[in-house]
Amino acid sequence: MSKENSANSNTKRLSDIPLSVLDLSPVVVGGTPADSLRNSLDLARHVEKWGFKRYWLAEHHNMPGIASSATSVVIGYVAAGTSTIRIGSGGIMLPNHAPLVIAEQFGTLESLYPGRIDLGLGRAPGTDQVTARALRRDLRNHGEDFPEQLDELRSYFNPSLVFGKMQVRAIPGEGLNIPIWLLGSSGFSAQLAGRLGLPFAFASHFSPDNTLPALKLYRSNFRPSEVLDEPYAMVGVNVIAADTDEKARWLATSHQQQFLHLVRGRPSPLDPPVESMEGLWNDFEKSAIEQQLRSSIVGSPEVVKEKLQAFLDETQADEMMINAQIYDHQARLRSYEILAQIAMEEQADING
Repeated sequence: MSKENSANSNTKRLSDIPLSVLDLSPVVVGGTPADSLRNSLDLARHVEKWGFKRYWLAEHHNMPGIASSATSVVIGYVAAGTSTIRIGSGGIMLPNHAPLVIAEQFGTLESLYPGRIDLGLGRAPGTDQVTARALRRDLRNHGEDFPEQLDELRSYFNPSLVFGKMQVRAIPGEGLNIPIWLLGSSGFSAQLAGRLGLPFAFASHFSPDNTLPALKLYRSNFRPSEVLDEPYAMVGVNVIAADTDEKARWLATSHQQQFLHLVRGRPSPLDPPVESMEGLWNDFEKSAIEQQLRSSIVGSPEVVKEKLQAFLDETQADEMMINAQIYDHQARLRSYEILAQIAMEEQADING
């Protein structure tokens, strides 16, 4: 993995950092997973043209509203239909898999699409316990052996990390330089990524309270490695941009409804927008959802620019990964287009 430089200036602007995409490949009410996967490829092609750096897909299971459960397969599909943007996992939930299998899968992807594959890893199951059992995951632990699994996985790519000769080899995989990121929504992976000198991606988009503490842990625990000289932190953020504030707030009700279903324990396809959430949620649900989504940025280009810059000032992130749970595919394309235009216009202003 090539070393990525982290700018530590307190005057970072949006045009200074890369923007990337997190795609949950949403299945909408009235749609099918096939529709969702085609839309994912279309979105990837769209953001590639607009200069986004990465396009990551997430592993979730038993979720009627998410089509990217076979994450490695979808990564291959999207990589085949694009040409320059990096494609990766945000993330692969390593406790669900044998490390050798992931090494072979991503070794295959890197062999097919050299220099374009990222491997983001999480330690949660990405699902409920019943589904985790169906995945044959060892339920006797809750990710406590994640560091050992990570060591094993990394050794398949680089056998020099282990003492003695490897008895099992990942072919393809061995010798390939696939960037490994650790993902987190708390402090565990932040500390581990820092100690190992790996890049770190934090799930600010659904864990806003832990964002700054986790970033502090990562940076304070960071040790330079063969991967990075300095910490490199990416933050996830929900952004729903539209040409007017009113339209953006209307589009955002789909995401709010999605979380409402989760709070009630009934995950569902992504609902169309509604004029108002009042009457759909009670006071407790409203408070819980607004708290969990409080870092979300919703609005017109002017509002999005201001709030995104404020978030960058607060986090000093090296990269932002944007999630946009929007029911209408064309509106979703437009949201990412607005983001790209914000960065381009700012760069033009700087250049005079």
